[in-house]
Order: sequence, then C-alpha cells, then structure tokens
Amino acid sequence: MSGAAGGQVHRLPIRVYYEDTDMAGIVYYANYLRYIERGRSDWVRGLGIDQLAMKAEGVVFAVRRVEADYIAPARFDDALEVRTWLQSVGSARMIMGQEVCRDETVLFRADVTIVCIGASGRAARLPAKLRSMSGDAAQ
Repeated sequence: MSGAAGGQVHRLPIRVYYEDTDMAGIVYYANYLRYIERGRSDWVRGLGIDQLAMKAEGVVFAVRRVEADYIAPARFDDALEVRTWLQSVGSARMIMGQEVCRDETVLFRADVTIVCIGASGRAARLPAKLRSMSGDAAQ
C-alpha cells in the first residue's frame, strides 16, 4: 500500500455473494471494478463531498484511466475489504490507489485516475476539499 496519503486509508467491507461469481465459483473480473467504485464513492462521502450537489452545479467525477492487476481470486462468501487512498491530486484530476483484500492478502490492485468534468464535458476544478489534500498525497 505504497503512497497512502499521510497513512490515511479508507476501508470498506464487502461480502462476496453468489451473484458476484462466475461459473468457476470465483469473483467475475469486472466485479472488482464495481467493488473499487464503491470504495471510492464511500471515501468521497466520508470527506463530506456531496456528489448530488456537485451534479446539480454541473460538475461530476469520471474515471479517466484504470490500471489493474488481478493477483488472486476471491470466492463466494469471502469477507473482503476495499482499501482506498489518495496518491496524488491536481486541480482537475486525482489518482487513487485501491486494493481488494481478504484479511491481509491483496487479491486485486488498481491505480485509478479520476477527473472532474463540467456539463460541457471539459475539465473542471476538483472540489476545494480535494485540492487542499495535495500536500498530504503521495508521501
């Protein structure tokens, strides 16, 4: 978990349900992206950032890039934890580090670039609360 901003790692528990698995009984690969989306959304909510209010003001977050590594499988009924931390932040984008773990075993790891866009589809400034975290990121 290198690069966690000031040691601040958000943790979200996830349970693997039957609907999450494929015919082999392991978590279908695309579901890890759903899990980390939940982790990022919960992280933002925990910061007090209201994404519905942002949308009403014409600004939203969008995933620009995902670099993912599938390390080991998760299976039905596993208790997992999504770990999310800020790696770097600029005026209109941030890079998040994320892991899906079972106990202390990392099963999936991703670096996710998030951009802030306005109604026109062009870059917009991140909320001030996120921009102010730039001093804490990537330590």
